Amino acid sequence: MASEPGTADVGFRSERGPILAALMLCNFLVALDTTIIATSVLTIVGELGGFGQFPWLFSVYLLAQAVTVPLYGKLADLFGRKRLVLFGIGVFLVGSILCGLAWSMPSLIVFRAIQGIGAGAVQPMVQTIAGDIYTVRERAKAQGYLASVWAVASLAGPSLGGLFSEFLSWRWIFFVNVPLCIVAAVVLARRFDETARPRVAHRIDYTGAALLTVGAGAIVLGLLEGGRSWAWISGTSVAVFGLGVVTLAAFVAVERRAPSPVLPLWVLTRRVLLATSAVAAVIGSVVLVITTYVPTLVQGVLGLGALAGGFTLAPLMLAWPAMSSQSGRVYLRIGFRRTSVIGASVVAVGSVLTLRWSESSSVWEVAAGCLVLGTGMGLVASPALIAAQSSVGYAERGVVTSTNTFARNIGSAVGIAVCGAIVNATVGDDPRPDVLADGLHVVFWTVVGGAVLLLVAASAMPGGRVASPESRD
Repeated sequence: MASEPGTADVGFRSERGPILAALMLCNFLVALDTTIIATSVLTIVGELGGFGQFPWLFSVYLLAQAVTVPLYGKLADLFGRKRLVLFGIGVFLVGSILCGLAWSMPSLIVFRAIQGIGAGAVQPMVQTIAGDIYTVRERAKAQGYLASVWAVASLAGPSLGGLFSEFLSWRWIFFVNVPLCIVAAVVLARRFDETARPRVAHRIDYTGAALLTVGAGAIVLGLLEGGRSWAWISGTSVAVFGLGVVTLAAFVAVERRAPSPVLPLWVLTRRVLLATSAVAAVIGSVVLVITTYVPTLVQGVLGLGALAGGFTLAPLMLAWPAMSSQSGRVYLRIGFRRTSVIGASVVAVGSVLTLRWSESSSVWEVAAGCLVLGTGMGLVASPALIAAQSSVGYAERGVVTSTNTFARNIGSAVGIAVCGAIVNATVGDDPRPDVLADGLHVVFWTVVGGAVLLLVAASAMPGGRVASPESRD
């Protein structure tokens, strides 16, 4: 499967190069489908109708992905990563084909949910496999490769969506996934070998899995749709959140007695895992808010076009993987916590710069702020994830990685829900540049608050240097 530690570099020419390329392709599938559909919504609505339902194309994908991640993490520790990632690619492939064949908006929403179920397996398995095949020394560079895919997808996705919709058909937004899925599955099936890895007795906590899915699904649904599909203070909102809280309480009770819990409660008690999950949640929130509202600022306040909006995000998306790949040099010298604290401090500086953005700002000023934010994110996100993975062995790494991904998804849902409520309350139906600027200024204050929480979470990580840089555990 892989060469011995230290005998091959991390890259496409190494022995593990084909596996890395396949993992990047898997990441690209998930990342692309979160961005490519945005510029095609009006075209899709024009053919299928259902304008009032189109937000569910985004919500249901994120919801299905978020609630299935913890279950996949446990299953990966039971049955192996290879089976789960191939299963996820297969489900994602089926969902993509069905989306391309959709005949109505409700059918497209259902098929997007199937895509999300597949993405829920693919995304954490990519990170888990990378943690399995690379040493602690190598993982930072591997994370740089994997993070670069999100940069490419964030920049290329909207453009591809527009091109497909204008010159071919919006259905090709989904059909383009077919060859990508096949290539990724074939390479992983042939080149990724985990037969030498230990196996755990096959016991599945079906009750816990069902309770976690329903409980987490209700909470995420309430966060995504509150203030949009129904008022925050309404019977529907109370019912949705109430269902989530009660079901999650029942889940905790079941997990205390389950012989093989789907989400072991020790994940929530170990300091390193609790702190790194908090880091992931804040990162998910801050990144989604920035990537959502910076283009809004550039177009709605500065009066520039969509291309300029993408340009201002490019520094964030490029600096993140660049710094992520170099973070290994830092954490091998000073440890995971100090590296993460440095990164969180840089994010805090970048968040303060967002408060200076106004109607008189230049696009270069906005881009500079995004560059600082991306630099900090690269120095905190990868070390925190690698610290969590390195704290456990193979038999627990799937659960730990999936918990980290789950926390990031929940953070994204919370962040976008809070900021969406702020924009609705401050801007409403009056999106004049000056009014919108005031509303976005409040949004960026939440980014500052997130940066403070990120610094606190990073500081809560255990100290010390990396004990064994050449270890895969």
